[in-house]
Amino acid sequence: MLNIISNFTLSQKVVLICGFCSALPVVIIAALSGFDIYYTLFLILLTLTFSTLLSRALSKPIKLGMQSLETGLLNFKDGELSSLLAYKSNDELGKLCQLYNQTAKQLRQEKQWIYQRELMLDKVLQSSPQALLLVNDNNTVVFSNLISRSLFNSATRLEGMQLSKLLENSPLQLVAAIEHGIDGLFNIEIENQDSQTWHLATGEFLLNNQKHHLYIFKQLTRELSRQEVAVWKKVIRIISHELNNSLGPMSSMLHSAQLLANKVDEPRLARVFATIDERISHLTEFVQGYGKFAKLPQPQKTRVNWQNTLNNLKNHWQFSYEIKNSHNELQADQTQLEQLLINLLKNSHESGSNANEIHIQVEFVPQACVINVSDCGKGMSEQVMANALVPFYSTKSTGSGLGLALCREIAEAHQGHISLHNKIEGGLNVQVSLPYS
Repeated sequence: MLNIISNFTLSQKVVLICGFCSALPVVIIAALSGFDIYYTLFLILLTLTFSTLLSRALSKPIKLGMQSLETGLLNFKDGELSSLLAYKSNDELGKLCQLYNQTAKQLRQEKQWIYQRELMLDKVLQSSPQALLLVNDNNTVVFSNLISRSLFNSATRLEGMQLSKLLENSPLQLVAAIEHGIDGLFNIEIENQDSQTWHLATGEFLLNNQKHHLYIFKQLTRELSRQEVAVWKKVIRIISHELNNSLGPMSSMLHSAQLLANKVDEPRLARVFATIDERISHLTEFVQGYGKFAKLPQPQKTRVNWQNTLNNLKNHWQFSYEIKNSHNELQADQTQLEQLLINLLKNSHESGSNANEIHIQVEFVPQACVINVSDCGKGMSEQVMANALVPFYSTKSTGSGLGLALCREIAEAHQGHISLHNKIEGGLNVQVSLPYS
């Protein structure tokens, strides 16, 4: 009996209890008063009918309130927070529905705030210079940002891919670093490109009660190059300072000696002093050249007209050029850009290449202006190419070792980069990539 009653709804239980409580006194009174059985049944039916109607009328608001709460909770279950309850009676259920509506509004505002934060976080992660890869316990990629596609040589999204499948087309050094699974540095060797230095940081955490592995790859090539150049600049400034401190007094003493020598009839003294003066002038010019590298000013960017720039350079150097997609605009320091091209053209002419085989190509690709300066000279060996951008390194007997180093400094000052590549048919191609806005 109790099991049957427990399956009734709340309103049915209220009707049943009211009917029982109203019929029981009638039965007792009829039994004590000795009423006729038919009359007793009539009174019981009349009482049950009246109590049923009354209990239904009283339980109807309760039923409506409970149905509203049930609908609202089902909306919560489905993640729907915009619907509010229309039950507004001034009773306990009405207050409960009002509290539900207030809770729904607060949860909706918090959900919108969380959604906005997730959008902002996704924007930050996607634009991060560090490659991010999140893998679940089944070795399936669940999150990656844009730069990670480039790192893993993939043209499509990485989400949903198995890690083993992803590593099939990846550099061997990258595969070894992930399989090793320990934080540290590793180098990636790419054909016809400079070696890249990366740092791997790993971590594990629980997400939705499932273990996840996080891999963070940070490229340190440019940072290491920047620190290397900073050290060279400091050395150059110290050397230049000491040399200037010595050259000044030497020049003054030489001038005084020349005045005294004029009073002595000795032609050899004049030749000695002239030679010393020439070497002091040469050394001063040499120190000033290194000073330009050590104190390169911040670029003063203006609009670059490639046609005029290259035509001006053709007045001093022989070469051919080609401009592609010239409708795009590059903002750069005109003087520094011309110095970069002059240094590259000078190297091309000194490479043994015919002047009519030296070519400059300017091309605008998405978000970058790419400048290629190529020749048909002897090219570079691997050892020379590995050190060509390092200050003071030169294979020429009269070279200062600052031409390509200054080019790299100018390119990086414009947030770009420079790379050297031997051509298959012979010669060298220097590629400079500068971002444009």
